[in-house]
Amino acid sequence: MLLAIEQGNTNTLFAVHDGADWIAQWRTATEASRTADEYAVWLSQLLAMRGLSISQLDGCIISSVVPQSIFNLRNLARRYLSVEPLVIGENVELGMTARIAKPSEAGADRLVNAIGAHMVYPGDLIVIDSGTATTFDVVAADGAFEGGVIAPGINLSLQALHEAAAMLPRIAIQKPDRVIGKDTVSNMQSGVFWGYVALIEGLVARIKAEWGKPMTVIGTGGVASLFEGATPSIDRFDPDLTIRGLLEIWRRNTHLKDV
Repeated sequence: MLLAIEQGNTNTLFAVHDGADWIAQWRTATEASRTADEYAVWLSQLLAMRGLSISQLDGCIISSVVPQSIFNLRNLARRYLSVEPLVIGENVELGMTARIAKPSEAGADRLVNAIGAHMVYPGDLIVIDSGTATTFDVVAADGAFEGGVIAPGINLSLQALHEAAAMLPRIAIQKPDRVIGKDTVSNMQSGVFWGYVALIEGLVARIKAEWGKPMTVIGTGGVASLFEGATPSIDRFDPDLTIRGLLEIWRRNTHLKDV
């Protein structure tokens, strides 16, 4: 069974694939200082709740945008799975082209998303990943990563409002019933939620105009579901985009090793 680890700046996803399906997924807060032993204890307990054992995991692939965490995640695979993990960005064959000025600067998560999207959706794509940052990635019809846009994430914006303005409270993200708020909280909720809807709609429109060809827009990421039904600019919501891409990269690389 394959353990796929997708680590963002805020959360880390651990997913288990049995060769046919994804059978378990768990999220934990990203902490760069968490050791391999701590990960192993946490993961073993969750596996046991599903009637599984860490000894059943015989493969591991890691995508991380937090370089200081990779050492501990690699040690988790080496010590407790007895395997050498595939780490995106470290001599792993992606099987796709990054048509940008400096391909080495492209985030691992963005490249994995591009692969996961191209596998399922035909034609030219915009992949919107809503996490710590909100990224808009352009994927050509041939699967190449063409670049995109990076904007602050919705949680980051809320945090900045609270920390920079003494009178503004910390609030939860939710879709307000009205655009015009009647108190401080509803004003903030409207500004953040509808502000991000406007950001999505505006950038999608500009990207499409610049690209000059029809594009399908895919939403993914931790808070993407907040915008489902809120804007016609997003055609599909796909929460499994990243792990689908990781599985495909794993298959491509294990095939290469067998040849």
